[in-house]
Amino acid sequence: MSQHTGKVEKDVNVSTAKKLLVICIDRDNDVGEKAGIVTPVVGRDACIEAAQRLALEDPEDADSNSIFAAIKTYEDLISKGYQVEVVTIAGVKERGVQADEKILVETKKVLEKFSANGAVIVSDGEDDESVIPVIQNVLPVVSVQRVVMKVSRSVEYSYAVFGKYLKMLVYDSKYSKFFLGVPGILLLIGGIGTVIGYTAEIFALLVSILGAAFLIRAFDIDRILSNWSKPTPMGFIRIFTMVAGVLLILSSVPSGIGAVDPKLVENDREIVLIITDKVIIGQFVSGVLPILWIGLGSIFAGTLLSNWMGGVPRQISDTLRIIVLAALYPTITQFTNIMIKDEPSLTLVPPLLGGLAVTLVSATILFKKYRKHKDQEMVSD
Repeated sequence: MSQHTGKVEKDVNVSTAKKLLVICIDRDNDVGEKAGIVTPVVGRDACIEAAQRLALEDPEDADSNSIFAAIKTYEDLISKGYQVEVVTIAGVKERGVQADEKILVETKKVLEKFSANGAVIVSDGEDDESVIPVIQNVLPVVSVQRVVMKVSRSVEYSYAVFGKYLKMLVYDSKYSKFFLGVPGILLLIGGIGTVIGYTAEIFALLVSILGAAFLIRAFDIDRILSNWSKPTPMGFIRIFTMVAGVLLILSSVPSGIGAVDPKLVENDREIVLIITDKVIIGQFVSGVLPILWIGLGSIFAGTLLSNWMGGVPRQISDTLRIIVLAALYPTITQFTNIMIKDEPSLTLVPPLLGGLAVTLVSATILFKKYRKHKDQEMVSD
């Protein structure tokens, strides 16, 4: 790769500023995050060392080229008789207000050592240049230079890149299953359908297969199934608890229907009146609730046990799911009593507050235990 410095927006030669500060801006702090360099970096030699370390850590990062461009600008201005200093200042990884504030603080710190009356900004994009108004609060900006990376634009290079990705789609099983497998199935079924004359039916089947493939890939269903099917104790636990939980959840529906008083469901009553009758709703929920909660608890407990055995650090969230499930049970039970027995709605408040208190206390205890465990690990390390 080579670099090309963009056109200077305001020529320094016509400026009245004679004591200039060449500032290379790294708003997302790649120089600190990747190379471990503390900013501000002041001086030609220090900036060269910072650029070299960043280039070694990540040769594709454009910020190293920006630093070299700032050094070249510094040398050009020196040769023209200016009093110049070159610095590299950085924000924070998350950018935003904290990054701009850090850049402002570092600029002021540099100005305490080198009292410039003008700044030349060097950056590699609009994101870095967005902090120019921040710098203008403490120092006039007389020039802005943008460093643009140039890569080979030859036809051979483009074909090489295209061929590399095409080869990856064809021979890498991770990609070929979707990009070749799905179209291959669709073409095969389409050809068979054309031969046997079932065009409309085959078209519907093709659309269904394509939609299913998109859904599977979009929600990572294939990865989830592959993880569950692994012949490990965790995989078998997940399969068993998931199947048991789904079966229990499905069986809760007929249980709820069976809990409804047959006298309330008369043959001549309209379906709308049946499904809007609060007593029927209450009886149905009351019948569904125990088995439905056992099914959900089975799934949550299986996830907790599987993650615990596999060493996955998610016991807090998995445990809280079970606690919240148990804490909600009295509230929903009281809701069914209100629907069936016509009890006052205020009777729902005590179990609701109790469940909320149990959840908050449990979450506090679990998080304190987790932090204590993490602190002990840090001390031992």
